[in-house]
Amino acid sequence: MKSTIKLAALAPALLLGGCLSFGGEAPDSLLTLTPTAMVPAGAGAPMSQSNAIALVEFGSTKAIDVTRVPVQVTDTELAYLQDAVWVDRPARLFGQLVAETIRSRTGRMVVDGDDPGVGAIDRLHGTLRSFGYDARSRDVVVVFDAVRNGSGSNVTTRRFESRVPVAAPETAFVGPALNQAANDVAGQIADWVGQGA
Repeated sequence: MKSTIKLAALAPALLLGGCLSFGGEAPDSLLTLTPTAMVPAGAGAPMSQSNAIALVEFGSTKAIDVTRVPVQVTDTELAYLQDAVWVDRPARLFGQLVAETIRSRTGRMVVDGDDPGVGAIDRLHGTLRSFGYDARSRDVVVVFDAVRNGSGSNVTTRRFESRVPVAAPETAFVGPALNQAANDVAGQIADWVGQGA
């Protein structure tokens, strides 16, 4: 008798389940960024304030603060590439890529995320200005404005940019090209950090 009552109580919920939708149709695949240089397993860096650099979460313009790939159609018109969806916001993915690239290229300890255990004097933050496809030039474009705070009141800024030609404005071409351009910019940033600029 009790099992019959439980099933009767669940019946309306089961019927509603067929009528409810918890989001749009999932894309066939999601885009992500993959570092071309990675620190091997078991490798580490000495933990000291002088060797540590903290990456503050990167910002981005409103146009790319989404999981879609923007397409610059004209100087004043923006669209989004069909079927191209990032697994996370580009600024977050790019921050993880930069952190791994700095680790592998410089051997420095990189503190990314909220880690109060290490007080790094050297801090890197900035804004992702472009991260998409430019239909006018048929290139993907990645532009990052970096700000670096060192000891005392020392602050330096630099703009980094990379463009990669794309055969066609399709996800299969744009995704890998954006990964290549993002790795190029991350490498430029790591070289800048490694020079102690």
